[in-house]
Amino acid sequence: MDEIVKRAMQKWPSVPNVFGWLRLDLRGNWLVKSRSTRDGQPLFERITNAAVIDFIGRNYQPDERGRWFFQNGPQRVFVTLDLTPLVFRLGASGGGFETHTGAMPRELRGAWLDDGGHLVIASDLGPGVVLDRDLPAIEARLVDATGAPLGEPALEALLAGHSDVTAAYLDLADARIAVAHIASAALPDRFGFDPAPRPAPGEPDC
Repeated sequence: MDEIVKRAMQKWPSVPNVFGWLRLDLRGNWLVKSRSTRDGQPLFERITNAAVIDFIGRNYQPDERGRWFFQNGPQRVFVTLDLTPLVFRLGASGGGFETHTGAMPRELRGAWLDDGGHLVIASDLGPGVVLDRDLPAIEARLVDATGAPLGEPALEALLAGHSDVTAAYLDLADARIAVAHIASAALPDRFGFDPAPRPAPGEPDC
């Protein structure tokens, strides 16, 4: 966390939290709520300023209830998640992953394919969906128990959640991690995060 943020938290410890204004999409983009609406629903605009994106990423973390937030000075801005709190992408070398904030996980703990075709990875930093543009490269690293490429029928069975599917693994440069099936709706409970934080009754909502 930035030092300027820590000092602001000490100086103003009781600033109300913000809900519903910041979103994280499936591609790791930060979206902020616009003043405009469509059919009565709020619209969101992508944040493109590099300095702002870096600032959010450096001060992004979960609380004890699994609600992910951006610490904006003394104020917590809770984030609505399109799927998971992190988005993983292949690093420049193509050998490992980094998050949408640029952090490098030290440990990958498992992988899951959901019913929407997303690949979700658990890590020491938290759970994250793999960026869609990296999926073709990742698919080539899916193997069976013998290390042979996972065939199309086995991959389709895994996506469908069939219990008799051949064991599948993600074969990386320094690790081989098991791949299982999971329903998208089960992700928050499985990994202990809140995809849409809301204020508690009586809590101020900025």
